[in-house]
Amino acid sequence: MGYLYLAIAIVAEVVGTSALKASEGFTKIGPTLVVAVGYGVAFYFLSLVLKTVPVGVAYALWSGVGILLIAVIGWLFMKQTLDAGAIAGIALIVAGVAVIQLFSKSAAH
Repeated sequence: MGYLYLAIAIVAEVVGTSALKASEGFTKIGPTLVVAVGYGVAFYFLSLVLKTVPVGVAYALWSGVGILLIAVIGWLFMKQTLDAGAIAGIALIVAGVAVIQLFSKSAAH
């Protein structure tokens, strides 16, 4: 269940982060509520994840997958550009998460 909870936490965090720009500095109530609920759900499920998944592994997955998803959402829906450096950096983060999952004994906890 830990990794299912982590997936829920990541999706909730991505939803909250995606609404940050639309909140316009928390001056727009609708997007601000999406941010608050998204982060609330994200941190609740992350707290459940940490009962079974080591914190370093959970946070690496949380941040790596979150960065990738936010970059894709920014590119697709907010028309933000990703240059070669950004793409290379994101690829290295994803590769790092993959290395942890595939080769680290910590991930198998």
